[in-house]
Amino acid sequence: MAVEPADAPRILVVRRDNIGDLVCTTPLLAALRQKFARAWIGALVNTYNAPVLEGNPDVDAVFAYEKLKHRSSGLLPYLRSRLALVSELRKQRLDFAIVPAGAPQALKLARSLKPGRIVTRESDAGPHEVERTYALGGALGITGRPGPMRVYPHLQSVKLLQQQIGQGPFLAVHISARRPAQRWPRERYVALARKLAEERKVMLLWSPGASDDPRHPGDDEAAQEIKKACGALAVPTPDLRTLIAALSLAERVVCPDGGAMHLAAALGKPIVALFGDSPVERWRPWGVAHRVVQPQSKDLADLPLEPVLEACRSLG
Repeated sequence: MAVEPADAPRILVVRRDNIGDLVCTTPLLAALRQKFARAWIGALVNTYNAPVLEGNPDVDAVFAYEKLKHRSSGLLPYLRSRLALVSELRKQRLDFAIVPAGAPQALKLARSLKPGRIVTRESDAGPHEVERTYALGGALGITGRPGPMRVYPHLQSVKLLQQQIGQGPFLAVHISARRPAQRWPRERYVALARKLAEERKVMLLWSPGASDDPRHPGDDEAAQEIKKACGALAVPTPDLRTLIAALSLAERVVCPDGGAMHLAAALGKPIVALFGDSPVERWRPWGVAHRVVQPQSKDLADLPLEPVLEACRSLG
């Protein structure tokens, strides 16, 4: 049920999940800012996805905390930090806490902040995650269709990368995915990079770290193997800020469904998206030219090279 908030409400959006989820929330943030120019709009996120909102003009403040499974300190300092954050947010005297993913932990966290009202998802309104999240704005009088997703590259990081990798145009190939069904075999990435390199420079991107890192598994070993086999320009991205900068330098992007795909879409890049077992209608690239390639088995291990090459060519 919609309410008539004051012209300067204090609104907090709680998005404690993955990178792509937060990127899909940026159209809602833009709509809130457009409707409530004098509002205080904050975001409560985690330390892993917080750089998504760096430089975003629609947000007044970003509060980030470490998830318990990612904590870098002992349990007691972690709990103290968490309590201090809750105390700071209570002082904001929130009118609304918007919780797009209404998991019990997220709702418990939102309730602990004592907002005037919690707005969360009661049904899945619309097929895409952007639409489902945007629909929550209806409680504050937001109407119409969601606009594009947006992220804002850090200019100094972009300049530094340009100095390191030279002039493009680049076609970025990001190889990393969290779930096994979303992982394309290394040898097919090698074959793809070799073919694409006949037409343009290929920039190889991946999630940093070792594959056996229990907190943030990465693809350092796979990237080095692919680089050695095909000679692609391997660009390390030790943090999310650097990944956003690297994607901003790409002419187009090939990647599995995941955070990098949504970042590329938020940067306006044409995308060839490799989908395994995640639902295409909910997670496809939003608002940009794209081609989706998904094997019938919904396991990327079964996806051959040719459909991906064809998608790259048809994208232009």
